[in-house]
This record gives sequence, C-alpha cells and structure tokens, in this order.
Amino acid sequence: MTAIGDRAPSLGLPDTDGALHDLDGAPATVIVFTCNHCPYALAWHERIIDVARDYAARGVRVLAINPNDAERYPRDSVQEMRARVERAEFEQVPYLRDESQEVARSYDARTTPDVFVLDADGILRYRGAPDSDHDDPSQNGAWLRGALDAVLDGRSPDPAETTPIGCSIKWRA
Repeated sequence: MTAIGDRAPSLGLPDTDGALHDLDGAPATVIVFTCNHCPYALAWHERIIDVARDYAARGVRVLAINPNDAERYPRDSVQEMRARVERAEFEQVPYLRDESQEVARSYDARTTPDVFVLDADGILRYRGAPDSDHDDPSQNGAWLRGALDAVLDGRSPDPAETTPIGCSIKWRA
C-alpha cells in the first residue's frame, strides 16, 4: 500500500491511442482511477476535468486510469474509453488503460474514483475523494483543489487523506 509521504509507484500506461504515459516530474500530478460505468465516477468527472483545466497553467498534470475488468464490464473496454475521448470528455486529461491492473494494485486503489496527488518528486501527498459529496457539484473538487494548492505552495495538504467513495474496482477473478 502506498501511504502519504511514500514515493508513488511508477507507471507506464497507454492512452486510447496507444501512446505511453508515465510520471514526468510535473509540479504536481493527479492520478485518478476511474471508469465509464460507475455513477460516482461519472458524477465527479466534470469536476476533475475542471481541475485539470484550471490548474494546467500551473503545470499540474492529471492522468485518468481505468483499471476495471472489461470482460465482465464491457462499458470499460478500450473501445468505449476511446469513444468518450473522441466525444471530448477527457479534455487535457489522458485516459489510460491499466489492462493488467498492476498499477491500480500498486497504488492500492479501491474505488472509482480514487484520487492520488503527487508532488514534483513523486511523493504521495493526498489520497481520497475529490470532495465531500458526489451529488453536490458546488463542492467543485474542494479537497482535490486544496491538496493541489498546498502541494504547489510547498505545504502539506489538510486533509492529507479522505475516504475514497465510489464503486469498487472490478478486479479480474
């Protein structure tokens, strides 16, 4: 399990066009384990994309990772992921496929969504939900934004960890 203050596991995952993405030393990196079918992931989706848009000028990188078993959950297939990207649902955010589920396991990701904020050195500084209520868009990703502001200002986020809320990751049997 990756704990607050630990170096985050590396990753090298393809996006829907096959281009590989990894951690690149951005001032802050947000990793969001998400998917195409979970109502929680869908409810928080626009708020996460807004964060990516709002923090891009500050060098923040947001990576969305779908680790779900696409055989049991066909809506999480690469083809369905690609369709969402083609509809411009992932503006400024690469949508990556964790086919082996190794990256999700290495982060101990539990839900969709499950959000991780890393600093420029790849140290985990925040883990949990984007904000306190998936049903309240006015929350605007408050916990995620607070964590990013703290990391970018060289401070420790408060809170540094919240309980991720969402659908369980659909692990292969």
